[in-house]
Amino acid sequence: MRPTIVQRRRGAPPLPVKDGLNPTRVRVPEGHTGITARDFLTAVIESQRHRHPQDDGSALAQRFADHEVVDPQGNPLDPDTALAEHQDVWFYRRPAPEKKVPFDIAILHEDDRLLVVNKPPFLATMPRGQHITETATVRLRRETGNNDLSPAHRLDRLTSGVLFFVKNPADRGAYQTLFANREVQKTYHAIAPHRPELASVCPTVWENRIEKTPGEFQARIVPGEVNAVTTLADVVPLSDDEHRLLESHHGSQPPLARYVLSPQTGKTHQLRLHMHLAGAPILGDNAYPAPLPAAQEDFHRPLRLSATQLSFRDPFTHDFRTFRL
Repeated sequence: MRPTIVQRRRGAPPLPVKDGLNPTRVRVPEGHTGITARDFLTAVIESQRHRHPQDDGSALAQRFADHEVVDPQGNPLDPDTALAEHQDVWFYRRPAPEKKVPFDIAILHEDDRLLVVNKPPFLATMPRGQHITETATVRLRRETGNNDLSPAHRLDRLTSGVLFFVKNPADRGAYQTLFANREVQKTYHAIAPHRPELASVCPTVWENRIEKTPGEFQARIVPGEVNAVTTLADVVPLSDDEHRLLESHHGSQPPLARYVLSPQTGKTHQLRLHMHLAGAPILGDNAYPAPLPAAQEDFHRPLRLSATQLSFRDPFTHDFRTFRL
């Protein structure tokens, strides 16, 4: 049996956010009518790739005792309840232990609707895969006590910089629409080997089609309609002091420069892949030109890519707003 973890639909789930974590909805697969809720969730938990070592039968029994296993209407399920195929069940997954990311999340701005932060590298934006508690979303929910906090957009786990969260669920759609409609002006800074020939053509636009297959680490350029557009706005050589500081973390380096990038789209690994293809792979990149094993990640050698500024017209106040590092 291969249980299906189902993505959330619009509308409030029948269980609240708990300790910063959303509940999980799973669906009974075809051909398993009559399986008990206990046996079904046992299979779900045992199939988790990243499973807490203490998430055993007694831990599952406690979920049932605490009425934390429910149907879509919020009715608690008994362990011996017989389920139908395609029936949805809600419960709380227990995250596996994660390596602590040793960086704080700095708050840049806060008002009634938004919480704007400087996300550090190595911290995912939202829970996914093996990164659940070590994410900006869960950390900030726990630190602020606001379980309604949700990101309006996403930064890759290794990318740092300006990230903003919406405080109220009713407001989230309006801010997400800004990103979907490409109404947010974004500026990133990347540190990479200095290529004077790139500086001579600024500003220049890189555009192509990027695709990324789930389960594969690298994205790739493929033929087809353009879906990834990045403007290279400027290339500024680093000072001697900046260069020495980076070498103290990354070892000996060729001459380096700061590349000012403005992406019009937000494909996964877009800036990293565009910089690599331009002959200037970003310092600290573990994916391009060659993937590195996760075990080689070093908190002292982060990806030198940061979202430094976001600008947009607020959908509620209609003011033009800019948040920067």
